[in-house]
Parts: sequence; structure tokens; C-alpha cells
Amino acid sequence: MSASAAAAVATPAATDAAEAAVQAISGSAGQDVTFSLALSQDQKDIRDWVHGFAADVVRPAAHEYDEKEQTPWPIIQEAAKIGLYGFEGMAQFFADPSGLGLPLVNEELFWGDAGIGMSIMGTALAVAAIFGQGSPEQIGEWIPRCFGTVDDVKVAAFCASEPNAGSDVSGVRTTAKLDEAAGEWVLNGQKAWATNGGISDVHVVIASVDRELGSKGHAAFVVPMSEAKGISQGTKVSKHGLRASHTADVFLDDCRIPAGYVLGGKDKLDERLARVREGKKSKSQAAMQTFEASRPTVGAQALGIARAAYEYSLEYAKEREQFGRKIIENQAIAFTLARMKLEIDAARLLVWRASWMGRNQVPFENAEGSMSKLKAGEVAVWVTERAIQILGGNGYTREFPVERWHRDAKIYDIFEGTAEIQQLVISRAISGMHIK
Repeated sequence: MSASAAAAVATPAATDAAEAAVQAISGSAGQDVTFSLALSQDQKDIRDWVHGFAADVVRPAAHEYDEKEQTPWPIIQEAAKIGLYGFEGMAQFFADPSGLGLPLVNEELFWGDAGIGMSIMGTALAVAAIFGQGSPEQIGEWIPRCFGTVDDVKVAAFCASEPNAGSDVSGVRTTAKLDEAAGEWVLNGQKAWATNGGISDVHVVIASVDRELGSKGHAAFVVPMSEAKGISQGTKVSKHGLRASHTADVFLDDCRIPAGYVLGGKDKLDERLARVREGKKSKSQAAMQTFEASRPTVGAQALGIARAAYEYSLEYAKEREQFGRKIIENQAIAFTLARMKLEIDAARLLVWRASWMGRNQVPFENAEGSMSKLKAGEVAVWVTERAIQILGGNGYTREFPVERWHRDAKIYDIFEGTAEIQQLVISRAISGMHIK
């Protein structure tokens, strides 16, 4: 058959398919669209409101608090006054049905400064633990106490890591034993790397109630420093980055709390432990439940740092002249900036996907939460390092903010699950095998 004959035979079928496609497209016009990446007006308003606070209040104070390594209490109080810090604000951000409320707020706040941002948002980890594991009564009692009031601002701490139990959560040595006669739990151990540890009233502490069960024998306890004896702050950590955020060890020495201060209640704890002992499936252990829920939000924090560094280096490259022209006119600089923008946007899509899945109770079948945190953390480290390179010698000095952003970014490869742990979680999810 000649080519013209073949074309004549093929053309009617091709035409029919094209017409069908056109009709399908035309028929869909005006129908409800279930997929959209467009933010609602409310989301844009919240984003712009937080960005204004970050630009006008947070960023001007960033260098000062980084140098002093002090908690920015005046800024936390200012955030509380405008409703950015507090139970109602957090509830509003979390209630967004798309799941994007918290990521949008965190990206903008950490664009302003990560250390101050963590001082404001560090309480959220304890709140997430109480909300995810507590009874309705416990949620109503303890979450408001995590924030305090506008006139008496408080912060809260989530205490999971220990000197010998970081990535290995099964290595937790802090114990909780029930004194049935007194109706109290007795906690003993040392917690490490606790954000707001020792300066908080409410501490959520992960402890082992049955060492033989490993991480499945853990439970979460509310330990209010204003009530409990035997809890104290240890050494405050002097850190590489996030220096405005307080990090310290927390010691528990025969620390006694009422029996009802175990999150979820004693009866539910007993039921869960019984299932584990019988070899039945149970929910993830206490610390991992909290980390799984928070990973996309942590990824959004990393995005804020990365975006700050990208925007700053872009403007710098447009103004800086060498060899008689703007340095952005060099492909090496322009292509690097293009890659920075690409990587930030790609990471944001992973964060948004995981945030939507988490809010709408779509299972993380392929560890999408870990994917978002891993990618965003790696992007933040890479983008801030490239920003230093674009600024050259200026980028290496404390006269310019990119070196601080680079120091702040590095922790996102480490805390709430190192990059290696995230890859382990993902590899286990996609393979169905217990990769070691």
C-alpha cells in the first residue's frame, strides 16, 4: 500500500478520535474540577498576613537573637497578640480542609527567620502529640496550657530523644512505672535535644512502660513543670543554627504525675499493650505517631529557609557587577538560580501533597510524609550553600544573612528523622521489606 493510500485509510479513524477528544474536552467545560493547585482567597490572606509579620517583625530581629542565642519572648508575645501564636490560631491553621494551612504559615514564618520561627512554632510538636494521642478531655485541658495567654505567654516541649536514643527510638531508656497505691506515674530518665525543654510548663515526655516490648511499649505523658516535682532543665545546647530557639536536656528524677496524665488514658494504654503482647497489630509507637504527622510541616519550614536564600541571592546577582556586567548575565549564575527555583518548587509540591494526604486521612502508602521532609531538607541545605557561593566572600560573612540561613538549614537533614532514616522509611514502604 502506498503512503497516500495508507494515509487515506488512517485519516477517518484519526479524525474520529480527534473529534471524540474535542467533544470530551468541550463537555467537561463548566464542570466542577477536583484537582487544583490554586490557593483560596482565605489561604492567600493568611499567607500574606504571616509574611507581613515575618518581614516587619521577625526578620529585623533575626541577627540580634541569633547572636545572643536567646529565646525571643517579646516576638512570641507579639505573635500571640495578633493571633498567630495561640490555641485558636493553631486550630484555624490545622482546620484548613486542604491541609495547607500549617505549611503556608510555617513557610512564611521561617522565611523571616528559622530560629525565631522555631521559637514560635516549636510548641506545635507537643500540641501535635496531645491532639493525636490524647482524649478529648486531655486535648481541651492541655493544649490551651501549651500556649498560655496573651498576657502570660507559655511554650511547650516534646521530649523524645535521649543521649543514646536519637534515630533509634527503640533505645529510649526513660521509664514510667505506675505507683498504684498513690495513683501516680513515676518517671525517671534523661531527655536530650528538647526544643523549649526546661523553659516550658507543659512537657510531653515519651517513656517506656514495658522495656520488653521495645518501641511498642512506649507511651506519652504530660509533665507540667508548674505542678510536678522531679523535672528539671539540664544543659542548654549551644547550636550551629536555629540559635534563637532554646534547646536543652531535661532530667526526670522520680518525677511523679497523676495516673490520668498518660495521653489517651490508662485503659487505652493497657488495651494497646495487651494487643502487642498477643502479637496483634497496634498503632505506631508514641514518638513516631507525632513525627509522621509533623513531617510535611517541617518540610515547609525548610522551604521557607530555602526561599529566603534564593530570593536574596537572585536580587544580589541582579545588582552585583564583575567584569563589567551583572553577574546574573553569566550562565553559571543564571543556571544555578534556575535550578534553585526548580528544586524549591518541586519540594513544595511534595510538601503540599503530603499535607493534603495527612489532613484527609489518605494513607502514606509510599511514605509520602518522609518524602516531603527528605526532599525539602536536602533542597534547603543545597540552596543555601549555593547562595553563599553566589555572594562569594560576602556570603561567608555575618554581614549578610545567607550564612545564617545555611547554618539554620542543616538541621533539616538531621532532626525529626535524619535523611538516612527518611530513606529507610521510604525504602521499607515501597519494597514491603524490613530494610536494615
